[in-house]
Amino acid sequence: MAAGPTTAEKRGTREPKGPSARPPGSRPGPGRLARLRGPRALVAAAAAVALGAGVVWALYGSSWLRAEHVKTSGVEVLTSREVEAAAAVPLGSPLASVDTGAIEVRLLEKLPRIDSVEVTRSWPHGIGLKVTERKPVLLVEKGGKFTEVDSGGVRFATVDRAPAGVPRLVMNASGSPSLRRFDADRLLMEAVGVTGELPEKIARDVRVVRIASYDSLTLELTGGRTVFWGSGEEGAVKARVLTALMKAEPKAGHFDVSAPTAPAASRS
Repeated sequence: MAAGPTTAEKRGTREPKGPSARPPGSRPGPGRLARLRGPRALVAAAAAVALGAGVVWALYGSSWLRAEHVKTSGVEVLTSREVEAAAAVPLGSPLASVDTGAIEVRLLEKLPRIDSVEVTRSWPHGIGLKVTERKPVLLVEKGGKFTEVDSGGVRFATVDRAPAGVPRLVMNASGSPSLRRFDADRLLMEAVGVTGELPEKIARDVRVVRIASYDSLTLELTGGRTVFWGSGEEGAVKARVLTALMKAEPKAGHFDVSAPTAPAASRS
């Protein structure tokens, strides 16, 4: 006995077969997606390459972004012309290719007065040099000239005229037994350290720092006043004691804070 017609046959339709048979709204398979995405990916990749090439050309090949001028800031004793000559910025070169690290090295080597420098690109055509100069805290006189010493003990420049307000260092330690342990450079650092401990009001009055040994340092102030500091130890404490002692004995001419727990002042 023959089977009757199926429901689909009764409706005059057949069930779809094969890969093309998909219900409405279904997504295409992976193969078709790859065929669709392939051309788009190629176009996107080509656009990215073209954009990258354009950027490289603009930075290095065009005349748009070239180093054309240098701006110097922060100079006090040095001049902008001195700094820019030592920097030797390659004007006319692509700004992106300027070696800012090499410029910094040149400046620090050629101009010891420079403590630090920041070299920056200032788009589209500039190089900036932000200079910080060393500040002298002591002067070492020799042969009528003055060597400037900064707060780190660095001798960085020799000048013909002493800068105003900077005390001279007089070292008379040639016969001191302490030189066996504390050489001239160490004594220099002790003197530098003492100037850094002084309150600003007292520091402005210091004219000479005289050191005879590690534990014998004397400050000579304006008005013929002197301060026997002793060694550089307990500098912060000695500075506070000296400030209080000067207020308590404003007419004194000699102050001794070498033993800060037992300070002394006298008029002679």
